[in-house]
Amino acid sequence: MYNQLEKLSLHEQLEYLTKELVKRQSYSGTKGEIEKTEFLYEIIKTFPYFRINPQNIWLQKLEEGQRLNVFALVEAKKKTPKTIIFHAHVDTVGIEDYGQIKELAHDPDALAAYFAQYEGDREVQQDAVSKKWMFGRGALDMQSGISIHLANLLHYSNQEELDGNILVLFNADEENQHIGIRSALSELLHLRTKRMLKYIAAINNDFISPLYKGDNTKYIYCGGAGKLLPSFSIFGREAHAGESFAGLDPTLIASEINCRINQNFSLAESLSEELVLPPSCLYMKENKTSYNVQTPLNVRMYFNYFIYQSTPGEILEKLKKIAIQACRQIEIEMSRNYTAYQKTNRMPAHSLEWKTEVLTLAEYIDKLKKKNLNPEEIIQSVLNKNQKKDQDSRITAFEIVEALQILDPEKKPRVVLFYAPPYLPSNTLQSDPASLKLKNIIAETLKKSETQFKESFSLRSYFPYLCDGSFLAFHGDETEMKTVKNNFPGMDTLFPIALDIMKELNIPAFNIGVYGKDGHKWTERVYKPYSFNVLPLLIREITNKLLADDKE
Repeated sequence: MYNQLEKLSLHEQLEYLTKELVKRQSYSGTKGEIEKTEFLYEIIKTFPYFRINPQNIWLQKLEEGQRLNVFALVEAKKKTPKTIIFHAHVDTVGIEDYGQIKELAHDPDALAAYFAQYEGDREVQQDAVSKKWMFGRGALDMQSGISIHLANLLHYSNQEELDGNILVLFNADEENQHIGIRSALSELLHLRTKRMLKYIAAINNDFISPLYKGDNTKYIYCGGAGKLLPSFSIFGREAHAGESFAGLDPTLIASEINCRINQNFSLAESLSEELVLPPSCLYMKENKTSYNVQTPLNVRMYFNYFIYQSTPGEILEKLKKIAIQACRQIEIEMSRNYTAYQKTNRMPAHSLEWKTEVLTLAEYIDKLKKKNLNPEEIIQSVLNKNQKKDQDSRITAFEIVEALQILDPEKKPRVVLFYAPPYLPSNTLQSDPASLKLKNIIAETLKKSETQFKESFSLRSYFPYLCDGSFLAFHGDETEMKTVKNNFPGMDTLFPIALDIMKELNIPAFNIGVYGKDGHKWTERVYKPYSFNVLPLLIREITNKLLADDKE
């Protein structure tokens, strides 16, 4: 591969590499993801530096199976601990969205020809005709980003004078459970000790897009938003449909909670000059598997909830209050409707009530322990049973809570609030002097680069979507760690996350991304003039400045 790359200009290298990577399927969790990682490993091995220093490139096998991470380290000739990390994820989402043209999904040239004739979206057609965009699954997210890190790795490996070390990480599974970056944490900690490295910053180049029509600004981020998956197990009181007022339908409670949380922008944090997003309901389902005339017994629901400066404890408290209010509202409506039913049908009054208990998982476990029950044994039993099923970890989390409800001899209506996988802590530069210095270096470099590259840059604190940079630091305290773990059923099994290592590493995480449109859509495309000409040089400028300005 090196022999091919050395004959090409930087733009040509990036276009060639991106096409080669897009051609190879690497859907998250598939054999192709492993093969793509091995392909990257073989590419890097051809670089002269790594032929001379084969010990500086290696594969890390992930604990959960056959998937791999690739590490490659270029060391400065003059011994120094200063190190910049370049990282990117190998996996992509699938191609179901391509429908009848799935066979074109990994062929950028064929897709460009197809979209040049496509009249279903005028903007897409114009972009295809311009020849300035590369289409294809993963072209934007994020095979082009991998290509830039490869080209820059080659560049730095050929440098005689280098102010620091460059560590490249290509990891698996960003699109699903982030197993790749979570597994990489122990390796990063080991490397720091073994090779005496000091991690100045990590640069990810996950994609950025225009935030509105006509937006040409290129956004650079000093970190990433966090994510929680607050989940509700809602247990009602079953009844025959002919006597429905005698029961309590959990779908009513679920609907009320959903209306109060889903797309409720008042629940989004207020941050100036940041793109913040409201919570979204990703799943809501009652427990029935076949038809009968019994009202449902329980409902499962969970929300995508972005966090920035708020803590998991604060979100838990806020959502618990909403659930209490929702349950109270249903209680009032049930009472009012029952009164109307009673009067209309001239029925004698019965003593009915529809109160619902609302608890966090930690509160419920504590309550069960006070009844001399053993919730930990039940949790472990469910985990052991489901390890053999290869079951969705979120479903396993719900089954744990439902098993606790069965354990409880008091089977009254209740809502149990907990967290399910995944959990991504928010990670951005803090207000300490070292962090502020880093931010100033980036800001000054961007200001100079605007003239050099004739681009408009904006420096922001939080990459607004999910990215692996969230796992490179943890800024919470011990209380926050306990809150997450105590309200996350089977966390050490379902979503092991080394918060202690993250806190110790404390690596500033930047996203300086490739530019394009429609990530995760069949019209996904990367803008070549910026991504293949400007971005690799911008990353070099920032890298050089960070290494030069850091005082050992």
